[in-house]
Amino acid sequence: MSGRQDKTQLRVGRLVKAHGLKGAFKLELYTDDPDGRFVPGAEFTLQVPESSPWHGKTITVREFRWMNSHAVVFFEGVDDRNTADELVRAILWIDQDADAGSDEDDAWYDHQLVGLDVVRDGAVVGRLARVEHLPAQDLLIVKTTAGDEVMVPFVSAIVPEVDIRGGRVTITPPPGLFEELEAADEADSAPTQEVDGED
Repeated sequence: MSGRQDKTQLRVGRLVKAHGLKGAFKLELYTDDPDGRFVPGAEFTLQVPESSPWHGKTITVREFRWMNSHAVVFFEGVDDRNTADELVRAILWIDQDADAGSDEDDAWYDHQLVGLDVVRDGAVVGRLARVEHLPAQDLLIVKTTAGDEVMVPFVSAIVPEVDIRGGRVTITPPPGLFEELEAADEADSAPTQEVDGED
């Protein structure tokens, strides 16, 4: 392991799918300033499976543009659809000083999120235990007040607000995500009733 502690990494995007035949990608953004992050020459560390030929490599932006409100990016050395397909679902990271907080509204380090209260409809329903970075999307693992763990997709529709200073994450989960646990808890605590059967 490296002894350097002065750098940490900030996740800024994910390559959703190949776009066209010339090596472009549709990009899912995790940054408030994509036009500033994805300038030509910007270099990113790739998070890909160990089996990928791109594992352990970096990638450099050649061009960034908007097409029908979608972010599209081209990289140096990725010039065709086949090469682009190798990188689909890759997550892009940049180095940043460890003591510098994120200056973006929608980008956080994992250590900033872990331990925050998770609030739904004004009530604390649990605490954020960890963040899991999966190829499809990130998940917030919430330890509920009952001791269960719930996986909450880390998308703006379900997690509309992260308040680091306030120490809380606000969620608006779809019906059933937490209700199933609550129903199970109520069933466990409800007194059992014997019903006489008919002869």
